[in-house]
Formats: sequence, structure tokens, C-alpha cells
Amino acid sequence: MEALYEPQAVEESWQRTWEAEGLYSAGAGARRDDTFVICIPPPNVTGDLHMGHALNGSLQDVLVRWHRMRGYDTLWQPGYDHAGIATQNVVEQALAREGLTRHDLGRYAFVERTWEWLEQTGRTIMGQYRRLGASLDYTRERFTMDEDYVRAVMTFFVRLWDRGWIYRDHRIVNWCPFHETAISDLEVEHVDTDDTLFTIRYPFADADGGDGISVATVRPATILADVAVAVHPDDERYRGAVGREVVVPYVERRVPVIADERIDPEFGTGALKVTPGHDPLDFAIGRDHGLAEPVAIGADGRMNAEASDLAGLSQEDAAARVLAWAEERGLIEQREPYRHAVGTCARCHSRIEPIVSLQWWCAMQELGAPAIATLRERRVAYRPESQHRFAIDSLEQAPDWCISRQLWWGHQLPIWYCPDGHLTVQVDPPAACAECDSTELVRDSDVLDTWFSSALWPFATLGWPAETPELDRYYPGDVSSTAREIIRLWENRMIFSGLELLGEAPFTDVIIHSTVLALDGRRMSKSLGTGIDPMEPIAEYGADATRYGLLKISSTQDVRFSYGAIEEGRKLANKLWNVSRLILSNAGDATPAARPRELEERWILGRIDAVRAEVEESWRTYDFASSTDALYHVTFDDFCDWYAEAIKPRLYEDDSDAAATALAALERLLALLHPVMPHVTEEIWSQLPERKARLIVSPWPAPDTRFADDAGALARVQEAAQIFRRSGVQIELLADDERRVFAAVVRPERQRVDGNREAEVERLRGEVARAEGMLANESFVSNAPEQVVDAEREKLERYRRELAVLATGENR
Repeated sequence: MEALYEPQAVEESWQRTWEAEGLYSAGAGARRDDTFVICIPPPNVTGDLHMGHALNGSLQDVLVRWHRMRGYDTLWQPGYDHAGIATQNVVEQALAREGLTRHDLGRYAFVERTWEWLEQTGRTIMGQYRRLGASLDYTRERFTMDEDYVRAVMTFFVRLWDRGWIYRDHRIVNWCPFHETAISDLEVEHVDTDDTLFTIRYPFADADGGDGISVATVRPATILADVAVAVHPDDERYRGAVGREVVVPYVERRVPVIADERIDPEFGTGALKVTPGHDPLDFAIGRDHGLAEPVAIGADGRMNAEASDLAGLSQEDAAARVLAWAEERGLIEQREPYRHAVGTCARCHSRIEPIVSLQWWCAMQELGAPAIATLRERRVAYRPESQHRFAIDSLEQAPDWCISRQLWWGHQLPIWYCPDGHLTVQVDPPAACAECDSTELVRDSDVLDTWFSSALWPFATLGWPAETPELDRYYPGDVSSTAREIIRLWENRMIFSGLELLGEAPFTDVIIHSTVLALDGRRMSKSLGTGIDPMEPIAEYGADATRYGLLKISSTQDVRFSYGAIEEGRKLANKLWNVSRLILSNAGDATPAARPRELEERWILGRIDAVRAEVEESWRTYDFASSTDALYHVTFDDFCDWYAEAIKPRLYEDDSDAAATALAALERLLALLHPVMPHVTEEIWSQLPERKARLIVSPWPAPDTRFADDAGALARVQEAAQIFRRSGVQIELLADDERRVFAAVVRPERQRVDGNREAEVERLRGEVARAEGMLANESFVSNAPEQVVDAEREKLERYRRELAVLATGENR
């Protein structure tokens, strides 16, 4: 072994070796009939690996490597999402640099240009996952625009159509005026914006104009599409106004005053101008009250023909004209600064327009019902529990799904029209109209929402709708893992799609992993300048250290990225490397065999097995932070700092039993660490004698309870060491083995100390009192993060133990 561990060379070498030897492939190392399946959330084909991908990839790889070592037939399915608007936006930006638009090319040529662009610059993330050490089955890479996948999408659409769940209607959507398409909620970014809140009086139609109802608005341009004024039915200020009519400024349209319980009496004047064409709440109110839905803003974000003489103006210019008109008539009562969140397109940053638009929709009530039942019966469980409740709530409250997009890149709807207006809906392009046999067919120009196709990911990647051996073998899977913002958009949709199409949910557990925040606590974002490319710490510290650091901080739903945790992972890899060199360089002809003779040998074997059980339980419950911490302490503290130091004299004396036992303990430790830090463990494993297989497919350590009673044998010695190193107070240890291990590890004769036992006792009593006070504080226990409270309890127990040790020991 080299004197220094160089992760970059070692990691890339093993990544190539594992893949070349087929050890990432489904079935590699399988020793049982059970399967374990995870589908990676398909990243955008245009994207790069971000820190959320790196965390999710790390924790998924832990589960996959663990199950592979346990003999499961594992499949970790990779692939890409075509990412409709994201991909189209990137290609349109490239065209803009050439002075072109997609309309200059036309639809067919634009789609061809998109495919060309993807071949040249797309699909980079799988290479980055390889560099992370993610053991995906890259031979099975899929793309949501692959021919077989497209057929699956068309089949799903036709199935829903035949069920009577797809319909077309004018409803409110998020509209991007740059891309001129409806977009999903996930593609909307809310940006705090400074606006002016105008209070404008709408005169009563049956009065002389001096009386009326005042409303507050930040969008005067939408006044042109007002169809009512609404107030809360219990608002005494407007009890006499309900049922009367007011006159809308500028357009001078008479509209009713209506009562609706959704109105917030505390906002503005307590009266709301109802504009169903341009606001989701107003749209819902309008539908319930049977109001008209005029739309005064067009697809390009400018005023349209409904705006009459203001048609063609920008919204800003139209607002200025409306305000000037109202000002002349004394209708503007107040102007005040107003800061609020405004939706913008995540791709082009244009302000989103809520617009009533003719779109295709999927009715959700019947489609979602089996998924709700599945979640309630916990046949699928979200973790943590709070996200399970949210998943059920979001399905129960799910509005009908807008499945159409006005893009050119994506899955074009399988709907064809004939001149007589008949619709033909089928998977393959029809030769003639299904109703009148006309051959003059035009396909609907809309494409499907990207989430429509990604809902099929767990089974379309296995060949569905064909009945393939892979589908039979690997569906349903086991785990899905993702971020909480796509529970509603992706996870729930996979569940109801799997139930509808195959009769089974695609997995049993959904892990909602931590959100990794920037160093300053803000969200990671390229636009904010807070993003951190995970390739940077991988290049500097290594993939193992980066994986370790991300897993170490993954204990809560919002965590700040920490270079310190990654540095801890780098130090752990180096420590493991050095202790392995120590053992191997002094092992002689020994082979791994547990022949413990001394207390510290039985202790380390007991500790390793105790941590094995702890790690298994943590991974079964998807707790990656505590398991990573346990692996750190058993490696760095127990194995390296205590066990190796205690047996070093015997290794130097060529004690074959000590060497064999050390190799056996190291062998088990490497196996435990492998799912978290696969590269350094595989490299060390390859140096051990009598290797029959790569560590990646070697058996996971079986339970070994022979030394369970010795797992705490050095607890008193370690506490004595803590006290001595901190205070210089040396505790009397009664057993010869305890004194021997203490002397070998601590080497008190080398320390220049003058311990003061009384001072240390007083210090510990003070710490006990402080900790007891904090834990007696109900506010602290109730409001502090759970891990902070647990840490305080652990400290209190440690202080009490150390006090007990001092109470029975002597100052020497």
C-alpha cells in the first residue's frame, strides 16, 4: 500500500473496474431470489449534477450496495427525463445567439435541432453519477423520448381517454408569456417584488358616483377583465351592498357585488375585485357563482382584443392608462408600497400570468382514489411521517390535472382531428378518422406535461406495456427517494399510475431526503450565486469523503451544506488507510481469523458487531446520519485510536494470533463501511490475503454475538482516558487488562500534568447542574431540534458517569 491515500486515482480506477466487470448490473452478486429495486429520479437531460442529486445518489447507493452485499438481485435503474420546457428553453437560447427563433425553423426542424443538441452536449449527469461512485446499472439507461417509452406514454393517454377521464376545458393555468405555454407549479419560482397597492373606488351603479366600494389591487391592467366585486358574507361594512351593482373603472361595465366566504376581510378594504380570467381564487369564485371569464391579457403577455382600445399595449402601459382615467374621476383613494411574492418562470424568469386557457385535463377523483387508499393502509409509506400526511392531503385535495403544454419538444398528444371535427384517439397514427373515415387528419399540436410521462418511470423503463421478463422480475420495486417539492408532482402520480395500469403500487417506501441549503442558509441556486457544484468537493476531497459528508448532515429536512463534514470524511478515509497499512505491513503470512486472546480483541469484535446491528436498523428506517456517525466512531475512535494502539506491540512482535484477529476485524469493518465509502474500502479489501471476490459483491457481515458481552468492556477505561486528557486526574483502574490498555493507548508517563481531582469534580458537578437545568426547561425540550435535546441528554449521562468514576477512584 502507498504511504499516502490518493482518492482521485483510486476512485476512478475502481469505478471503471466495477462497471467493466459488470458488478453494477442487475443480478450481480445475487445469492438469493429476492430483488431490491430503486429507480433513480430521472434528471433533466440538459442538466448537471447538483447537491440534491449528490445527496440522493449517495443515500440510494448506500441502500443498493447494502442489499447487493446481502445477496439480493439489485436493480438501480438510471436514465433521463426529456424535460420539455427546460430542454426547449436551452435550445431556444442557443438559437437566439444565432439570431433565430423556433418559429424561423418550424416545428419539425426545431425538434431535429433539439435531438442534435442533445447528442452533442446533453446527458452529462450519468458521467457525474459515475464519479460519485453510484453503482447504477448504466447498461439499462433509459430516456423518456426513447421509442418504446413514447409508446408507453401514448398507451397511458389512451387508457385514460377510454376511461373517460380526459377532457378539454377553459380553466386557469400558470402561463409563461415567453414560451407561450402552460407550466406546472414546480416550474414557477416566487420572487419577492416591490409593487404599489392601489385602492380604487368602484361606484355603485344606482348612485350618483360619490358612493361605492373601494378595492385594492396591484394589477390595474386586469381591471379590464373584472366581472364582480366580492365581500365576506359576515363583513358588516358591506351587508347592504351585496346584491347591488358597481361600475368597473375604465370599461364602465356594471357588475354585481357578491358574498363569498373565501374573501379575507382583513386584506386591503375587505372587498375583492373578481377577475376569473387572471387569478386562481377569482376563477374558483367565478365558477361557483356562474360568472363570465373574460381574458384581457394575451398569450404574449400583452393586452389583447378584450382590452378594446388598449389592445396591443404592454401591461405597464395599459395600467398607466387605467390609473390616469381613474385619477381624472377621483376614484383613486390611496397608493402604498406593497411587497409580495410574484410567480416567475423558473427557466426564462418571465412573470407568470394566471390565464384562463383551453387545455387538456385529466379528472383526478377516480384516478387518485386507489392511491389514497393505498397510503391510508400504508401499503406505501412516506418517510418522515409528516410527509406521509402531506402526500395523502395533496391527493385528497388534488385538482384536475392540466396535462397539455404548448411546446414543440415532448410527447405530442395522440389526438387527431378531421375536417368535421371528429376526434380520433389511439396509440399509433390513424389512417383515417375513426368516425367518418376521412383521411384528412391533423394531429393536436400540444405536447404532454413532462410529469405525465415521468409518472410511468418505474415500469416503462422495464418494457411496459409489453410483458417483458424484466417487468415480471423487477416490478414492483422497493424504494423511491426524492425531494419533498415533487411529492405531488411525481411520487403520488407514480403511485396512482402503477395502481391503474398494473394493479400494484411501484414501491413500498418513499424517502423524502433533506434539502441541502447553501452555507449561509439560503437555498442553493445558480441565479442567487449560492449553488455549489458537487464535482468541486469530489475533486478536492474525493467521492468517498463527499458522500460521507452529505450523509452525515442528512438528519433533518433542511440542512446547511458543510465542508467540515466532508473534511471529516477525508480524515476518516486517511485514518482507515493508515491503520490498514499498519496491520497489513505487520501481518506476515497471517490470514483473517478471529482468534482473540486479549480483552481489547474481544471488545473490538463485540463493538463491530454492535455497530453492524445499529447500522442495519438505521438503514432499515432510512436514518443515514446516525448510521454514518456510528461508523465514524467505531472506525476512528474504537478501531484506530484504541484497538490498533493496544495491539501494536503484539503486531510488532509478529504475534500471529494478533495479526489474524486484526485482519478478521478489519475485514468486517471494511464491509460495514463499504456502502458509505466504497472506493477506499474496496482498495484496502483488495490488499487483504485470500480475496475471493470484490468487496462490492462480497457477503455482508453476518451477526456474531460471541463477543456481545465484551462490547462495553473498555467503557471505564475510555472514561478514565477522557478525564485524564482533560484534567490530568488519573483514575484507579482495578483490572490488570484495563490498566494495560490504558497505559498502551494513553501513555500517561509521557504527559506532563498535575491533576486536580477536586477541581475536576466541581467542574463536572457544574456541568451536571447546567444540563439538568436545560432538560428541566420545558420550552427547551419542546422547541429545540430533537437531535440537540438528545445530545444534551447524552452529555448529562456522560458527566454523571465521569463523576461516578471520580468518586470511586483516587488522585495519583
